[in-house]
Amino acid sequence: MPPRAMNRSASDSELSCAEDDIKHRDYRVRKSSLMSLINWTHVIRTYLPHLFVIGMFVLVGLIIHQVVTDFMVAQNLEEVNISFDFAFDVISAIQDLIMRQVDAILHLRRMQLFSPAVETTFLVLVVMAWIASMDNPTYLLSFSTFKPPESWKVSQDQIMEMMRLQNCFTEESLEFMRKLLQRSGTGQSTAWPPGITQCLKGLPSDQSIERSREEAQMVIFDIVKNALDKAKVHPKEIDVLVINCSLFSPTPSLCAMVISHFGMRSDILSYNLGGMGCGASLLALDLGKNLLQRRSFGGKALIVSTEIITPNLYKGNERAFLLQNTLFRCGGAAMVISNKWLDGSRAWFKLLHCVRVQGTGDDAYQCVYETQDSEANRGVRLSKDIVKVAGKTMEKNLTMLGPMVLPYSEQLKVVLTLTARFLFKSLGKLLNTNKFPIVKVYVPDFKRAVDHFCIHAGGRAVIDGIEKNMKLQEYHTEPSRMTLLNMGNTSSSSIWYELEYIVNGQKSNPLKKGDRVMQIAFGSGFKCTSGVW
Repeated sequence: MPPRAMNRSASDSELSCAEDDIKHRDYRVRKSSLMSLINWTHVIRTYLPHLFVIGMFVLVGLIIHQVVTDFMVAQNLEEVNISFDFAFDVISAIQDLIMRQVDAILHLRRMQLFSPAVETTFLVLVVMAWIASMDNPTYLLSFSTFKPPESWKVSQDQIMEMMRLQNCFTEESLEFMRKLLQRSGTGQSTAWPPGITQCLKGLPSDQSIERSREEAQMVIFDIVKNALDKAKVHPKEIDVLVINCSLFSPTPSLCAMVISHFGMRSDILSYNLGGMGCGASLLALDLGKNLLQRRSFGGKALIVSTEIITPNLYKGNERAFLLQNTLFRCGGAAMVISNKWLDGSRAWFKLLHCVRVQGTGDDAYQCVYETQDSEANRGVRLSKDIVKVAGKTMEKNLTMLGPMVLPYSEQLKVVLTLTARFLFKSLGKLLNTNKFPIVKVYVPDFKRAVDHFCIHAGGRAVIDGIEKNMKLQEYHTEPSRMTLLNMGNTSSSSIWYELEYIVNGQKSNPLKKGDRVMQIAFGSGFKCTSGVW
């Protein structure tokens, strides 16, 4: 049965849903098959902290029961009257019992003080604590995306009018940008900052540092407040703050701006990441996760991903630079994460894996490059090799991620085809013949391990390419296409608009408890990052 075509909707900068009569895929699998795909280690580690807390109460209860029973026997009492003196006697007896048990252990357990039930419970708790300490969980407590006001939204015709009013582009460049805009996959109501859109009102565009900071404040303050409110976290509870913004790095930093505005603690660990492109959000998340794991008692981190458009309008006429004027839009996302065990019960998602791959060649370094054109106009130059470089880094990233998430059956197919390819190639060289077939390496089916995909909305060609190479269905790439349509390319925050689309009720592929979500993004340098929740 051919897949149902995905409904397209007009853009209104709100994430759209499919029509009500669209039913999600009829996905029936035997329960035995589903059970075999469950990561039981992850399940056990998820509930282990709660069992540990319950076990602690059981252990304390058993100790108190033993002490009270011994006290009643020693005093020949049939019942006790609860009083302050009695409670003090019980506490003293527990303290004395623990000290005697320690002394007994030091003397090679010559006498047994605690009952077998207490010792067994204590041993089980020690084992549970050891297993849980090996997990180092990272929970997503909340996230929030920026919803631009109506005054920021413009149509494609208005975008072209803004370009014309800059009085710096040739007719050839304007026509080239118009074609790029029509093919970009962006909709008719996407957001541009007021500093640039004011030219539609007869005022010159203002790309000053003041207007750039105003855009940053409006976007970042809004998403940070909403994310903290959703997580029910006070700003002073944040231990780590990481903000990534590739092309706008003012002094004081964006981190200092947030700390000052929200009155965060003076000992907060803050980091401002720049120049890392559209793949920086998962890098910032990974940094926040690693910093939290080095804290003795865990903590909470606030991650902010955005890109400021105001100072980054290219005003030259070289084609390699013009794409940024037609694809990028205003947006941002803030995430609150925690590695405290007890936060797992109220978390939205748990981070399972986070993988990054960095290109090392000169072609990777140059393919997304901020520089000046021949007339000293600053912009970001995109190389013709970007598709090739992105494909290589994504292949390496998925090769590293595959063994972590794919079922063994998929991994075995890859190993068998690689082995057959190597053997046939070696035999061909040994016998000096080309008669042996060329075995194609099996491309694993990530759909068997992942239920939802958040592919960076870098453009329609990017989404089409990944959909084809990973053999995804239309409902898998629907969140990316709808985000591109309604929001445009919001750089590093785009994967969070896509996750929001899934969470808020994607009808063609509804989110269910226990589903896995994969986020994939690309950035300058060149890098590919992926995360599985």
